[in-house]
Amino acid sequence: MSFGYNISLLDPIHSFLKCETPDLWIEEAKKPSNLSAILSDHLVCELKAAQSAMYLIRRYAVDEQSGDALLQWLKPFEDFTYRQQGDWRLLAGLTLKKSMIPKSNSAYGQDLIDKMVLLIKEELHHFYQVLEIMHQFGVEYDKITSSRYARGLLRHVSTYEPNALIDKLICGAYIEARSCERFAKIAPLLPKEIGDFYLSLLRSEARHYQDYLTLAQEIAGEDINDRIAFFADVEAELILTPDDNFKFHSGIPA
Repeated sequence: MSFGYNISLLDPIHSFLKCETPDLWIEEAKKPSNLSAILSDHLVCELKAAQSAMYLIRRYAVDEQSGDALLQWLKPFEDFTYRQQGDWRLLAGLTLKKSMIPKSNSAYGQDLIDKMVLLIKEELHHFYQVLEIMHQFGVEYDKITSSRYARGLLRHVSTYEPNALIDKLICGAYIEARSCERFAKIAPLLPKEIGDFYLSLLRSEARHYQDYLTLAQEIAGEDINDRIAFFADVEAELILTPDDNFKFHSGIPA
């Protein structure tokens, strides 16, 4: 993937985000002493992205049986990450064993399933790739605390439907867009193998952001620019304010 192509790919991302990642965060991220924190948190972020997509499918699009199949798909990844059970090498190739059947009364169910199942597959593949990188660089995975970033976005989600679903999708778009922007920012500053890996993720992360936004607009059936702008402000504040907990999506290092 050429650098020029990356710039073109990132144009919509930069237009969507209200701010760029501050230089102070980049300076912290490129320190060799923080490589373990970056990779460990990236690993957890990939799983959380898959879990969030699974929740949306289970909550809004499929019946209980299909929802249970999703839970079983993610369980080995969750066991490894949260309970430190199992051999990470056995996670390669695990996939969904059942077709997802949309609820008959869901006008958008099939589109949500199609986009989110693809997202889950890609995020779990990335999860395994991060584990391979960690193994290559001798980084041991250990459970880490969660960051304030996603929690800070989701605390503003509406409490009634369909606004709650639309807000969750907008939050998903911001999380994916910020991930894409940060991969591009720090890729040239990390060891080449990691930098190349991060550049390889740009295309899928950019598409994930677009898929979330497309679903939000489709389900709303009306202009949601005001709500997008609201979350742009929330997201930018999280990125630009001091943060005691250095993570992949953290704010300015305190």
